[in-house]
Amino acid sequence: MIELIPQLFSFSSLTVIGSQLIFALLLDRILGEPARFHPLIGFGNLANRIEAKFNPQQNVTEDDLPHVGKARFKGMIGWLILVVPLPIALWGLNYCAVNFAAANDSSRVYWLIGILNSFVLYLAIGLQSLTQHAMQIYHPLKHGDMDQARHFTGYMVSRDTQSLTPKDMRRAAVESVLENGHDGVIASLFYFVIGGAPLVVLHRLINTLDAMWGYKTPRFLYFGWWAARADDHLGWASTYCTSLLYVLAAPKTHQSKLLAFEHISRAWRQAKDYKSKNGGRCMATGASALGFTLGGTAHYQGNIIRSPLLGNGKIVALEDIPRSVALVKRSAWLFALAVLSIGLTANAIF
Repeated sequence: MIELIPQLFSFSSLTVIGSQLIFALLLDRILGEPARFHPLIGFGNLANRIEAKFNPQQNVTEDDLPHVGKARFKGMIGWLILVVPLPIALWGLNYCAVNFAAANDSSRVYWLIGILNSFVLYLAIGLQSLTQHAMQIYHPLKHGDMDQARHFTGYMVSRDTQSLTPKDMRRAAVESVLENGHDGVIASLFYFVIGGAPLVVLHRLINTLDAMWGYKTPRFLYFGWWAARADDHLGWASTYCTSLLYVLAAPKTHQSKLLAFEHISRAWRQAKDYKSKNGGRCMATGASALGFTLGGTAHYQGNIIRSPLLGNGKIVALEDIPRSVALVKRSAWLFALAVLSIGLTANAIF
């Protein structure tokens, strides 16, 4: 992926990149999610239209081999139409702008490129939005308003919410926070360092399409096959980074237990049996970092899905929702500050 998507800021140091990470996190903290129109909402609407056009036969079975291959092929074509053009266009735009700035020795153009791409990173980060959604579940649960809590739980998870107990909603909220802490926050920071804004956009579109098409239901089992695979492959490295950050950012009361290699490796082994190894890796390490256990049964579109136990410790409690949010925040800031510190140190030494 590094070879396919050249680093946007190859002309800059880690100090500049670290500053951009911090600037994007500050924008997210101050501005939050765009109030009127978020680009990912528009992308989701377009994905729904593409899926309606390309996936008219929505109940393909494995016995219908010709339609299985056709559904996979159409899903890949739809994926290419939705995912590829924007990152390439963004890379091309930045490439031309950087060359123009270099040819004219214009520091203003460099500054403009940096600010605009930091703004793209801000749009990809969903830390403030994740916090708001999690607390919308936390507060009704704290005051015993189960209907309101179920309503907002449905905003965060795809499982059936009608019969969820308070324990189920606590678990659903924490699992979503720890998994989306990677998908919507840390992965964007990680890929910005590797490939700049184009790689961030590529990951965000792939991850969003997986969230829409990557289900093992008759409708998406084959049509969404490539969307799920692509997200698994691209998100592999960033989930290891996220799980390590969860360990390093854990409260000191649990950190001493987690710094042992066998404790981290156990969380990663647990994730191998989870339906999504990437998501399971982040949830298992995050749960272990905070000292509780996730997993169990959940209802998805009328089907009962049994997940292996993740983490280590007590059953997830109500206060573990804000604790999980705090862990994601500390991890994101730890990563940004680490990149900036490495850049500053390297500049001072070399």
